[in-house]
Amino acid sequence: MIPAGIVILTDRRMSRRPLVETVAASVEGGARWVVLREKDMDPDERASLAAALRAVLADVGGRLIVAGADPLGGEAVHLASAGPYPPPDLSLVGRSCHDEAELSRLTREHYAIVSPVFPTPSKPGYGPPLGLDGLARLADRSPVPVLALGGVTPDNAADCFAAGAAGVAVMGAVMRADDPVAVVRDLHGATLSVKTPAGQDGVWS
Repeated sequence: MIPAGIVILTDRRMSRRPLVETVAASVEGGARWVVLREKDMDPDERASLAAALRAVLADVGGRLIVAGADPLGGEAVHLASAGPYPPPDLSLVGRSCHDEAELSRLTREHYAIVSPVFPTPSKPGYGPPLGLDGLARLADRSPVPVLALGGVTPDNAADCFAAGAAGVAVMGAVMRADDPVAVVRDLHGATLSVKTPAGQDGVWS
């Protein structure tokens, strides 16, 4: 199964509550995909965090994707645009991409997260935002489904689906939220009427 709908990216420093609680609230709101970042953590602590998040997601049939080449006991990773190449042979591999050149390097990846779509302080150093036209162009030319990242909120999520994204990857809007349940539900509501490229209703895959 390929990530689609709403995908939550973690940032424990940005989160207004303990990270596991924020993820649990996101799951309560309807999220079923989570990307564990936190690459600066002690490896053992990060592995323990991965196990805790998998337990939260298991109750609803969700899935954890781990940023970096080590799946921490799982079978799903998300890799940086810089590498490693080729990707590991796992059941689910994603890649961050920012332009057509990076998309053209994809080989065994199953999906790509393209960014930044909208202005956001979380993605400095990657040039001007793609905008919806740029997102549509990359979605059209990508060999795999794309998720839109960067400045995604309930106000613009539906536009990302309309531009061809299979899903939206959200970090700041959820991590900074006082009420992550409400934010994820609002994201869900904003995309219910939108059809993904696979013909599925906006949020669920």
